[in-house]
Amino acid sequence: MSPRPAGRLNGGVAAILVASFLWGTTGTAATFAPGVGPLAMGAAALGIGGLLQAAIAVPSLHRSRGPLRRHAPIVAAGALSVAIYPLAFYSSMRLGGVAIGTVVSLASAPLASGILERVLERRSLSRWWMLAALLGIAGSVLLCLSTMDGTTTGVAALAASIALGLVAGTTYAAYSWVVHRLMVHRVGRAASMGAVFGGGGLLLVPVLLAAGAPLVASAQALGVAAYMALVPMFLGYLLFGYGLTRVRPSTATTLTLSEPAVAAVLAVLVVGERLAPTGWVGLAAIGAALVVLAVAPANSPAPLPHAGSSPRPTAPERDGRSVDTGAMP
Repeated sequence: MSPRPAGRLNGGVAAILVASFLWGTTGTAATFAPGVGPLAMGAAALGIGGLLQAAIAVPSLHRSRGPLRRHAPIVAAGALSVAIYPLAFYSSMRLGGVAIGTVVSLASAPLASGILERVLERRSLSRWWMLAALLGIAGSVLLCLSTMDGTTTGVAALAASIALGLVAGTTYAAYSWVVHRLMVHRVGRAASMGAVFGGGGLLLVPVLLAAGAPLVASAQALGVAAYMALVPMFLGYLLFGYGLTRVRPSTATTLTLSEPAVAAVLAVLVVGERLAPTGWVGLAAIGAALVVLAVAPANSPAPLPHAGSSPRPTAPERDGRSVDTGAMP
């Protein structure tokens, strides 16, 4: 398969990097609502954001109802992963701290994504991806170590934080793979994102109703929740969905290793935290990983088909039925 043209690769990379920047603001934003628990914050952020994804995709969901029904098992798996991810992610940060929770969650995601592609698709991982993943993970670990000085987290809480972070990383990789897989089967970007994130949002509604009282206790907490839902989660995942039409899930999850770098810089500039020299080395390593991914088109196959193209249909769509391949409405 020939390498993808550089312009198209850069478009997908840029979209995911902007999404990662937006996601990197969530830790700093959460500090402005200290009375809101991790379950409430996670359910509000991705629950509301997921339902909004489904709302704007209603026309595409209607057009793609046939293929979505045929791929219902993986849609359900993706929705469940979306629902689990924020609960595990925010709980990991609450137990072990923002640095440990963020780094474990995001550093484990590229590995989980690569394993998914290797096991489920029998796809070989390129050396460029392996180099970028190693650089990104090493940089994230250094960043984590530089922010752990002076912490008083107990062993049990730290172990629970790491375990929840691994759950978050695995579910993040899983729903990224599901969305990309639906697109491969000619389900449009809007319908793929709307089905998976809308289903996850519905699963999070009971959690939000049970734990969300602190969100409306003050205008500031409500503002933080609104920002989380509308900007990092809604807008961020719109960009992420676009990026998944241009790069593999393993590359996408590796690119999002830029999120802890953004979180660390914002913690220094906004919250007033200090970053040790090892942290700056970690940031440099993450930057090197992003450069490797940006200049190595062999990491990504040809772009997914769009409306107007006439590629040979994949096996599940050879029955002649119409499938939506349009852009986001």
